[in-house]
Amino acid sequence: MILISGTISLDPAKTEAFHAALEPLLAGTRQEPGNVSYGFYADPHEAGTYRIFEEWESQEAIDAHMVADHFTTFMGAMGDFGVSAIDLHSYQATDKTKFM
Repeated sequence: MILISGTISLDPAKTEAFHAALEPLLAGTRQEPGNVSYGFYADPHEAGTYRIFEEWESQEAIDAHMVADHFTTFMGAMGDFGVSAIDLHSYQATDKTKFM
C-alpha cells in the first residue's frame, strides 16, 4: 500500500472555484482501480489550506491516476486558484492494523 499525504495552500478567495474543480477529481479518482481512499480536507485553522490523504494499492495505480482525464483537467486548472504551496509525501506501508 502506498500512502500520500500533505497540504496544498491557495488563495482563500478562490476556494469556491477550487471546490467546483475538486468535485470531478474526487468522484473520478474514487472510482479508479487501485484507489483505496482519496480526500482533500479544509484545514479549520488555516484558510485556504487543504490536507490531502490518499491510499493506493500500487505504484501502477498511481501512474494511471496521473494521466487520467479528471486528474489532468484538475491540474490544468491549478493556476486559477492562487496556489502558493504544495507539499506532498509518499509512504510505503507494509502493514495495516485497525487502531480503533
